[in-house]
Amino acid sequence: MFRPLELFIGLRYTRAKRRNQFISFISTVSIVCIAISVIALITVMSVMNGFDYQMRSRILGAVSQATIVSVEGAIQDVPKALGIAQANPHVLGAAPYVESEAMLLARRSAGARVRGIEPADEPKVVDIGQHMVEGKLDDLTAGSWNIILGRDLALQLGVGVGDRVTMAVQEMRATPMGGIPRMRSFHVVGTFQLGMEQFDSGLALVNMHDAEKLNDLSGPTGIRLRLDDLFSARPVARELADKLGQYYGVRTWMDENANLFHALSMEKMVMFIILSLIVLVAVINLISMLMMLVTDKQADIAILRTLGATPRSIMGTFMVQGLLVGFVGIGFGVGLGSLLSWKLPGIIKWIEHTFHVTFLSPDVYYISEVPSRLDWHDVGWVALLTFAFSLLATLYPAWRASRTQPAQALRYE
Repeated sequence: MFRPLELFIGLRYTRAKRRNQFISFISTVSIVCIAISVIALITVMSVMNGFDYQMRSRILGAVSQATIVSVEGAIQDVPKALGIAQANPHVLGAAPYVESEAMLLARRSAGARVRGIEPADEPKVVDIGQHMVEGKLDDLTAGSWNIILGRDLALQLGVGVGDRVTMAVQEMRATPMGGIPRMRSFHVVGTFQLGMEQFDSGLALVNMHDAEKLNDLSGPTGIRLRLDDLFSARPVARELADKLGQYYGVRTWMDENANLFHALSMEKMVMFIILSLIVLVAVINLISMLMMLVTDKQADIAILRTLGATPRSIMGTFMVQGLLVGFVGIGFGVGLGSLLSWKLPGIIKWIEHTFHVTFLSPDVYYISEVPSRLDWHDVGWVALLTFAFSLLATLYPAWRASRTQPAQALRYE
């Protein structure tokens, strides 16, 4: 009459008021513990995703996703290299550049990476123009000898917009007194802030033609590329390297920042494993609840066996109850965890504003706000893992219930 019988009896046991109130309490505790562990796991994974996304966005805002370089130093046939790169369907933009190390001198001195760019082409590959604090990239015209500094670098040098900075490069110039570094005075026309210390305190931008003259180069030192898919960088790099020939090489953002992103991925994996153990601990309450329930229902199990219920049906009945507790815990955990991950940045800001605390000081950390990026693939894996733990937790108590002998169970009833 009732099909499936195991589901009907299991749901009826779940809805019925228990004679032993302690079992109901343990059931509630099991649901709460599973929900809290799922919330914690989803929230931590979302925060890790947020940090990873912010790091990628900020690094790729200053560096290209792929870079063509020449083994001879400067690229001689720029139009040909640009043509080959732009012919690739995965390449969205290309821009030549000159990059060198230099010493900047003003009120104080500081070493920096100097990048010569074409202002018109730069937005095709990076987003520095969107992070300008003062001035704009178009001020870097050829022959103007203007320079744009990272905000922290400008503070180190003690200069601002309108001041002058002297640049000394490694290229030596012959004089009667011997070789001396090439030096040139530049006019500061702007500052930028990417939110990454390595760029804000160590990068300066000048016009590409000015950089070529200062470094005595006949052409750009490389061509930076923007791709339609970040993770296709290596296949595209191999394809371009084959077409460009042996005198060229292609580097990707993965190669230049491999250690950083590998560390982030490893940290995310370790946190997932550690928090999965917390889920496992929460599921242990489920085992305790089912074992007490089996003991409490010995007479009912015996009666069902005498009416013809098989051990398999008894096992299925108690598995339904355990899985139902797991489902309820997972449901609450996924719902509240997703909501918390979505609203976490706003909650953190409210806490900082209300209690006057700072969780991530901009003087110490690259990222001054707690980021959160909810990934539904991670939510799915968390729910699936918790369900698997809940299923495993029901097996032993349900098996014990199926081994109940009717005669022994009803002996003292």
